Amino acid sequence: MSAAQRRRVRGGHAAPAARRGLAPVAGAAATVAGALAWLALRDPHGPVPPGYAAGLAATAVAAFACHRIGSMIVLPRPVRSFWKRLSHTAMALFLASATAIWEMPDTHQRGMPPLVAAPLLVAVALAVMGFLQLPRVATSALRRTQLALDGATVAMAGALIFWFGVLDLAPAGIARSTQVGAALVGVGGLLALVVIGKAASSHDSLVPIPSLRTIAVAPLIAVIAAAVQVVGDDASRLMLLALGMPTVGTMLSVAAYLQLRGLDRPAPPPGRARCVLSSVLRVMPLVAVAGTAILVITVSARQLNWHQRALVTGAVLIVACVAARQLLGLRERARLLSGVRAKQAELEHLAMHDPLTGLANRARFSAVLAERLDAHLPASVLLIDLDDFKMVNETLGHAVGDQLLYEVAQRLLCDSAPGFVPARLGGDEFALLLDVDTPDAAEQAAARIVAALAVPFRVGEHHLLAHASVGVAPAEPGERADEVLRNADIAMYAAKDAGKASWARFEPRMRAEVVNHARLGSELHNALVRRELYLLYQPVYDIVTGQLAGVEALVRWEHPQRGNVPPGDFIGVAERSGLIVPMGSWVLRTACRQLSRWQAEYGGAAIARINVNVAARQLREASFVDEVTAVLRDTGLQPGNLVLEVTESSVLDGPHVRETLEALHELGVRLALDDFGTGQSSLSLLRAVPVDVLKLDKSFVDGICEGADRGRLAVAAAVAQLAEYLQLSAVAEGIESADQMNRLREMGYRLGQGFHLGRPLPADEVGAIMARSVPADGTLDGTAGVVRVA
Repeated sequence: MSAAQRRRVRGGHAAPAARRGLAPVAGAAATVAGALAWLALRDPHGPVPPGYAAGLAATAVAAFACHRIGSMIVLPRPVRSFWKRLSHTAMALFLASATAIWEMPDTHQRGMPPLVAAPLLVAVALAVMGFLQLPRVATSALRRTQLALDGATVAMAGALIFWFGVLDLAPAGIARSTQVGAALVGVGGLLALVVIGKAASSHDSLVPIPSLRTIAVAPLIAVIAAAVQVVGDDASRLMLLALGMPTVGTMLSVAAYLQLRGLDRPAPPPGRARCVLSSVLRVMPLVAVAGTAILVITVSARQLNWHQRALVTGAVLIVACVAARQLLGLRERARLLSGVRAKQAELEHLAMHDPLTGLANRARFSAVLAERLDAHLPASVLLIDLDDFKMVNETLGHAVGDQLLYEVAQRLLCDSAPGFVPARLGGDEFALLLDVDTPDAAEQAAARIVAALAVPFRVGEHHLLAHASVGVAPAEPGERADEVLRNADIAMYAAKDAGKASWARFEPRMRAEVVNHARLGSELHNALVRRELYLLYQPVYDIVTGQLAGVEALVRWEHPQRGNVPPGDFIGVAERSGLIVPMGSWVLRTACRQLSRWQAEYGGAAIARINVNVAARQLREASFVDEVTAVLRDTGLQPGNLVLEVTESSVLDGPHVRETLEALHELGVRLALDDFGTGQSSLSLLRAVPVDVLKLDKSFVDGICEGADRGRLAVAAAVAQLAEYLQLSAVAEGIESADQMNRLREMGYRLGQGFHLGRPLPADEVGAIMARSVPADGTLDGTAGVVRVA
């Protein structure tokens, strides 16, 4: 289906489907108006056949309307088959109107000639077949048996009432064939009403209840027509001949329009209208029994003596009592069933909706998305992930976090256009299903969501920001729901990597990157086994004395095919895959073992401390403190020889991480807060975490000499003063020039690292630096960078 076709099928565009469906309704209604005008203006002695023209036009329009609904691929196959059957029904009615022109040329003709009754019976049979094809009408042996018994009861009762009631009132001289034709049409109409009742009793019928109510008018007119054609006078038969078929055609056209309108509106829950219609049609067998009983009593009163009448009356009363008892049982059953269905609807709602926000959950969202894709309707998915939401939970508590999630959901609801489906997929992850078929429209919606969530939320006494990263994934032809969601997830992570609080649209290359990351993760696992990883050590210098104060252990990977893999490519893969835990353990043990060797080889000339980076995933491991203790014991190092570097985001990862850091600090291990100053709560972390070292982020070192950015200069100076006040060590990272080093020294920094002082070096080259003594003039050896500190 093309994009233009999808726009025409779907509501909310320039030419909604429901508006176009009004044309057949208007045409059929015009035939009814024409019939009324003909009745009002005709010559009482004029010919009757012109009055059939309205019926011909109305049934032709109805056939077109029903056939068009039956050809719409957006509808389920059983519904399409049903409307095609009704289209054939309308064509049979058209044939009946045509034959009536010759078979019933005037109002003196009573009953229904066989050539008129035959197409009417075919129309009834086609309609009944269409209803039987609908789901849950006659899908099981029990349902088919119940339907057959109900139909047989109503048919036999209708035949008896027609034979002994209607035909007894008919004037003499009516041909037997026309009487039989009228009786068969009337009984067929009753059967059709029974089947419609079964369809209406299904609480999840695919045909809207207004359509069923409208279609029920057609068999009702057939029953009335059968009786009027036999016992009615000339005026009533003329009115029925002129208005009966146009009314039936109009009702079929209206029913088709109501089905079409349902495409633009969500299906309403089963309401009172469905219950009333299904209840009335469901008790038709009992009504038929009651009518038969009255007929038996009436006939016996005329033809039997009083002994026989008493026997018949008693038997009828017994049947009536049993029928009344059954009616009460049906009422109680309906009441209980209504309660069960209400509870079932409640459970289904809970199963498909998020209890905190009331939005659709992942299961409901996936189901709606799959339905749209199966129907070839346009769909785009926005995957929304709140940035740094854990900080709210950890600093303000889960109650405030839950309230913030609720407020975010309400804002998504308010900012969603009609036809959009918002959902909470879990945690702080939301989604929005858009019924748009252009990437530009989806991107505009994503931009609106990012802007809307950037406005602060008031949660109790707090004003909170809930920036979000949004992934945009327009559905492509042939894609499954899980594929679209996966694409949106990939795009969302791309938005996070781009700096958060933004959106990104999925592109095929992103999937290739994910596949490459997965392949890289597998190769990284093999690298741990094959020992392809190695460590380099970046020197940390005392920028006042020029002495080597320590090193930072940095992991590197020499891939046999890819060559030297940049750390930025595989560290993230290791964190997402969980390989950061075994890799971090290897780095920790290898670095500590190397420091132990240096101290054994160089004695007092060896460095006293080594820095090792630790990921949040490692800190969440319950055995991490024990692991550090074992490494220190095995290598013979003191806890103070080890400096573990953690990032601000790691510290905010949860209370267990903080407990781990406190245990390490009590053990005597020094803790360094890496990239200090870049987070939103750097100062508050100093109160929550036992930190020994502050490492000023490189972004504040860049440009401090030029003075162009006074803000960065102020932060760099403030960190040095803060460290001095709190009696912490301050390390400046990323020193790339002598001017930067001198300026940082003037600010109060004593320790620094960077390419100017020394690039990451193999262990033997670091050992060579330790082996050399520092010259008296204070000039550092060229291996560490040519820097004059004196």
